[in-house]
Amino acid sequence: QVQLVESGGGLVQAGGSLRLSCAASGRTFSSDTMGWFRQAPGKEREFVSAIRWTGGITYYADSVKGRFTISRDNAKNTVYLQMNSLKPEDTAVYYCAANRGMFIPSMPQRYDYWGRGTQVTVSS
Repeated sequence: QVQLVESGGGLVQAGGSLRLSCAASGRTFSSDTMGWFRQAPGKEREFVSAIRWTGGITYYADSVKGRFTISRDNAKNTVYLQMNSLKPEDTAVYYCAANRGMFIPSMPQRYDYWGRGTQVTVSS
């Protein structure tokens, strides 16, 4: 059974940094695209970043380009989201998602597996 478990969220001041982790288990993920999405209260879930497990090709939403970095650790089956220069508008629940294959990574409906999320709160 595929499981995705996020961690690393918390409360940080504007300009600060956090690193989110997504530990994946239940099968091999070498063919997967792994994504990070976020959802703020009253808003739709939005794409943040994604990485192709094989090859390491990365994708970013314009709102986080230059501030966030996605990476993966093959040995630990873990995907990371390093978030720097955080802004109050980054406040949201952050979700990790996965699915096999190559698809448009910004489309949440293309992911079959989701974690429960981790809260990120950025104070001004």
